Amino acid sequence: MAPSSTSLSVYIEHRDDLLNYANKFLGDRAVAEDVVQEAWLRLSSRDAKGQEIGHPLSYLYSIVRNLALDWSKRRVREVPQPPESVTWQVLPAASPTAEDVVLQRDEFRALLDAIQELPERTQLAFRLYKLEERPLQEVADRLRLSVPRTHQIVAEALVHAMQRLLGDEDR
Repeated sequence: MAPSSTSLSVYIEHRDDLLNYANKFLGDRAVAEDVVQEAWLRLSSRDAKGQEIGHPLSYLYSIVRNLALDWSKRRVREVPQPPESVTWQVLPAASPTAEDVVLQRDEFRALLDAIQELPERTQLAFRLYKLEERPLQEVADRLRLSVPRTHQIVAEALVHAMQRLLGDEDR
């Protein structure tokens, strides 16, 4: 089931305001883009499950705020602290196990297979934005689309990929 036209139109109409709102918390426009995109994915997944949202704009702002605050907290926790002794310099770096590497490669291959099922323009938008980490504006310019439309097709690709990876074809 696709996202409702009401929630999609609310998202498209208020996307820039949501980005500015997220950016106030984060101070990083690129991370704000990811937060707003994640908020849209959460709203659209509720729509896809048939869970109607009474006030989609309020819901989006709430999700954006919570995601931005979570990201900020995580960033503070991840700030490396200077070691108190030289012993930290002697410890070996953590490296993934062979099983982890194989699992990640399999998941990445499955992701690429899922994306290849989509129209060519959607594949290109996904690859440029998510894999090559190009700014959304650059991707939109290259595809000759608006930023909201570009964001929408990237979000659709993500939803499609998540459904394939989770094995839930009926979402």
